[in-house]
Amino acid sequence: MTPRGRAAALAIAALVAGCGGGADGAPGVDPPRGGAGPRSVEVPADAPLVAFLGDSIAAGLHLPRDRAFPAVLQRRLAAAGVPFRLVNAGVSGDTTAGGRARLDWILKQRPAIVVVELGANDGFRGVPVETVGENLRDILRRVADAGAKPLLLGMRLPPNYGATYTAAFEEVFERVADEADAAFVPFFMRGVAGRLDLNLPDGIHPTAEGHELLAETVEPALRALLR
Repeated sequence: MTPRGRAAALAIAALVAGCGGGADGAPGVDPPRGGAGPRSVEVPADAPLVAFLGDSIAAGLHLPRDRAFPAVLQRRLAAAGVPFRLVNAGVSGDTTAGGRARLDWILKQRPAIVVVELGANDGFRGVPVETVGENLRDILRRVADAGAKPLLLGMRLPPNYGATYTAAFEEVFERVADEADAAFVPFFMRGVAGRLDLNLPDGIHPTAEGHELLAETVEPALRALLR
């Protein structure tokens, strides 16, 4: 494969990020870390709880969990005086159907905010856009019904999936967020997807630097909800 072809393949893979598997993505509560290292963060026991319902990107596959963008967000916002407790429920390979099925576990934690980072694997598998929308719609409704605030992160697919499907896929995220009156971040992987220097050798999962940029993109919306 030529360098140009390899770059294109990696760009496509990055745009459909989230496929993968293994125990690295198992959900868990991320407690505040002690110590004096640069990654430590002090979070009050009564700080609001933010849960991330996502796939391998939220899980930070192939990286230490504290380098994934949810943990980066926790550190950034704590340093800015807007602390939150974190539940990282990122599971590698997860889809909107999988997130919908395990949402009750998330809501039992009584989160104040649920960040929904799902859908890329649906697109990779060619799941009908109507099904993706139905699953996301149900997730956002149940989050709101539980008294939490939903934050939906938008996804995109590369054009090789066909103009009709890719356009409908991208549009469904904003439409569902509008219908639910939920906070929304359009294509939260912009500036990271497709960049060789910001993705690991698999061409799919962001590097630690890539996760820092994802956190930078999501931070304004999450900060506004926490305020």
